[in-house]
Amino acid sequence: MLVLFETAAGFAIFKVLDESKLQQVDSLYKEFETPEKANKIVKLKHFEKFQDTTEALAAATALVEGKIGKSLKKVLKKVVAKEAHEQLAISDAKLGGVIKDKLDLSCVHSPAVAELMRCIRTQMESLISGLPPREMSAMSLGLAHSLSRYKLKFSPDKVDTMIVQAISLLDDLDKELNNYIMRCREWYGWHFPELGKVVTDNLAYCKTVRTVGDRTNVSSTDLSEILPEEVEAEVKLAAEISMGTEVSEQDIANIQHLCDQVIEISEYRTQLYDYLKNRMMAIAPNLTVMVGELVGARLISHAGSLLNLAKHPASTVQILGAEKALFRALKTRKDTPKYGLIYHASLVGQTTAKNKGKISRMLAAKTALAIRYDALGEDTNAEMGAENRAKLEARLRQLEDKGIRRISGTGKAMAKADKYQHKSEVRIYDPSGDSTIPSTSKKRKFEEVKEEEATQEPVTPVAKSKKSKKEPETEAEMTDPPKKKKKKKDKKTEEQEEPKEEEEVAVTESTKKKKKKDKNAEQEDPEEEVAVSETTEKKKKKKKKVKEEDDE
Repeated sequence: MLVLFETAAGFAIFKVLDESKLQQVDSLYKEFETPEKANKIVKLKHFEKFQDTTEALAAATALVEGKIGKSLKKVLKKVVAKEAHEQLAISDAKLGGVIKDKLDLSCVHSPAVAELMRCIRTQMESLISGLPPREMSAMSLGLAHSLSRYKLKFSPDKVDTMIVQAISLLDDLDKELNNYIMRCREWYGWHFPELGKVVTDNLAYCKTVRTVGDRTNVSSTDLSEILPEEVEAEVKLAAEISMGTEVSEQDIANIQHLCDQVIEISEYRTQLYDYLKNRMMAIAPNLTVMVGELVGARLISHAGSLLNLAKHPASTVQILGAEKALFRALKTRKDTPKYGLIYHASLVGQTTAKNKGKISRMLAAKTALAIRYDALGEDTNAEMGAENRAKLEARLRQLEDKGIRRISGTGKAMAKADKYQHKSEVRIYDPSGDSTIPSTSKKRKFEEVKEEEATQEPVTPVAKSKKSKKEPETEAEMTDPPKKKKKKKDKKTEEQEEPKEEEEVAVTESTKKKKKKDKNAEQEDPEEEVAVSETTEKKKKKKKKVKEEDDE
């Protein structure tokens, strides 16, 4: 039996001298306690040394992936093919299958083989001659580093420590620049206070102070390279009528030295910003496209590294930087913050206050994907970040325009909402609803009642009794000659009393009918209207008769 053993220095092939010892797996380690015992069981047959670290890395990666490298194929053809009848012991079963398919060699993998490999590793220095221990350890260390870099796709351009340091330095420079500029403005303001109001830009202010010095030199100095013509004219005019105090040349020299410091720091800041931008595009291009260089660098700095940031979920990325507000909200049981450092991204900044929470949530979700792609992916392009940013911008426009779509029945295609059309009708004011009196005139009602009487003759017993009482009176009035005025007054009183009695009778009948819940109640409503209309007719007739008598 032959044994294939991989080392950092090369491939070694051993021949097993005593195969009976392999059957005792539990006590096999005792046979390798000393180099002498080990040499009695296995013997080195061939050793193929690697030329350099690159060849070693290629062979190691091929073994890890279960493939046959060039150097391994060369060894197997040279040594093992001559003794094809013997079995080849291999530590990886997957690799054994590949060797059997390509080279037609019988391979063995068992617990006994694994224990044999472990025992050979303990006595490797004595079994493989010609390799000093120091060289062997150096080769194994170099190969381990190379293999770990290959597994992690490591490259020196992907060092995110530089980004953490650069963004921290950039923030410190901004603070120092702000302090220096405020000190410079306050100091020179005692001598020339009007300059601070005319020149608002900090860098231009410091350059102007450095070139001018004393305000009496403003009229003779050329500021066209620093300031526009209009601003330069204002500065010269303000210098002639300035209310500032006089200062010595030594004070001016110190102020100019401070201005030099401000100009140098601001120039270094611009250089550092360009460096940070280039590093961010090299290390995290998709993150840079999504949120920008500064916000992306601050997220990496806050998390510690790009790999640590990739481990965070999208909800954590959204509120990263607002931990104090988050825990305060949880403690007081109030609303948690919607955004942290991601608030300074351009997409969140250009939205309205109403939609900032939605956009920050969506941006955090896409940013988390971009971070993982940058940290663990093989590609170094920013295509994924550009696509996700385009989607977010489209969604932002949709929210701003309030064009929210609804999902169709299939759930796949998006159906647009129907276009809004103003369908309200123009209505004219109806004055008839102002009063509670029925709009129909009494004459109309009287005519309708007459027609109903002609067609159908249903008369209530109350109405009949009234007619029987009143008909003789009316006939008598028609036949009798006109009487004196005293009698007229008596007639009027009688006429006023009669409708009152009739109204009382009608009210009592209506109350009785309301109490009844039978179906006949619905049929009796038109009969009541007939009775009321008859009383109104009689009143009109009586009034006419009274007028005629008065006229006579």
